[in-house]
Amino acid sequence: MTTFDPTALRTFRFLERTFDPATGTVRLTYGLDDTYRFTEEFDLPLPAGSAPWADTRKGTSPSGRAFPQREPLLDLLHWVAGVSYYKTAAPPEVSCETGAPPPATAALLDALYSEGLGEFAVVNHLPALPRPRFPAGARRTPVADAGGPPKLLVPVGGGKDSVVALEIVRRAGVDFQLFSVGDAAPIRRTAEIAGVPRLVVRRRLDPQLRELNAAGALNGHVPITAVVSCVALLTAALHGCTGVALANERSASRGNLVHDGIEVNHQFSKSLRVERLLSAAVAEATAGVHVFSLLRPASELAIARAFSRLPQYHHAFTSCNAVFRIDPELRAQSWCADCPKCRFVFLILAPFLGPEALRDIFGAAMLDDERQHEGFALLTATGGHKPFECVGEEEESLAAIELLADDPRWRDQVVVRRLAAEVLGRHGRDPRRLRDALALSDEHQVPEPLIEHVRAVLGA
Repeated sequence: MTTFDPTALRTFRFLERTFDPATGTVRLTYGLDDTYRFTEEFDLPLPAGSAPWADTRKGTSPSGRAFPQREPLLDLLHWVAGVSYYKTAAPPEVSCETGAPPPATAALLDALYSEGLGEFAVVNHLPALPRPRFPAGARRTPVADAGGPPKLLVPVGGGKDSVVALEIVRRAGVDFQLFSVGDAAPIRRTAEIAGVPRLVVRRRLDPQLRELNAAGALNGHVPITAVVSCVALLTAALHGCTGVALANERSASRGNLVHDGIEVNHQFSKSLRVERLLSAAVAEATAGVHVFSLLRPASELAIARAFSRLPQYHHAFTSCNAVFRIDPELRAQSWCADCPKCRFVFLILAPFLGPEALRDIFGAAMLDDERQHEGFALLTATGGHKPFECVGEEEESLAAIELLADDPRWRDQVVVRRLAAEVLGRHGRDPRRLRDALALSDEHQVPEPLIEHVRAVLGA
């Protein structure tokens, strides 16, 4: 392939999106000028025993509930998933050739294709964030929902957060199913332990992406959680679910550094701001399904405390992304025990589990390994900015270090001693730090029937 020149391309084009009701296959097509064309595919599970829907505007689900409009949810997925292909050149213009997004959706896209690519801009040394403007079309009037008992779809990724979320939903007594994009080993293990049915979506990226990356295309982190959320919404609609319960925490709203005058946040698409933008966009698309984050009131430290009380999952979950980057076939099958995500999860679980339990889970005594000190210190932004990874706030990492420094099980481990002396020596101790880290926030969109169960699991 010839060299790919991102600066030679002007317009990213949204060309076509289709849903095959007989097979559940979604095809999303994009273009860069008239030069490149991409097609991404998702295979969505169809309800068992159902006849294919011929009418893609509205219909009835197998449960008898009014089926929300599929076309607007398909549009939403098409627009959001395009960011994976847009980033190859990050051109200044977009062309929505299937129709302009309605106002709230345009606002969501403006955010995802700019701030959602903040880390991408930093790692590619771009002088500014991409800022394509999406033209806002007319408002839509969603098809009214016929009502019925609530049923939630709970995405699981194999980590501790989705485990806590699904157990809160179970405690609330709400009917629910699990959902995943792909079938990685920790996702399978989590679902098996939970004993809850799971809907699995298969995703196929256009193979040109790998070729273009090798030829000089821009590459980097994209707001993937927003893509997964939109796939979950479409799947929820197909299966008569009334809501998608995400597992994004309060800590995800805090950024890593400032670039181009904007706070750059690795977890931008998990933030409360995007949750609100996505909720507004979904409200334009359908009256039959809504989206919210069940763990939004809590910090990662509070979630780790709740997860520590669920020992049945302790050897099922994995959150390490480094293994996936080394070999995609090994995605989340083990802990590398030497990356920011492994360090953060180890750190916030340590106050609630002993050294032997953590060594058994991670396969390493990470806080007794002198070489790990710098990486643990960086979680508090000591020595640099907080890593570009799914790690929590600096203050909750400091709170965890304070707990370990006072814990006879941990205080003599070599990294804990250094963190207590050097990191706490620099930042100081604060009696409010732990209290604030474990307190539940009132800034969330959790439905009223569920919030008491969130407080019961995460607030104690």
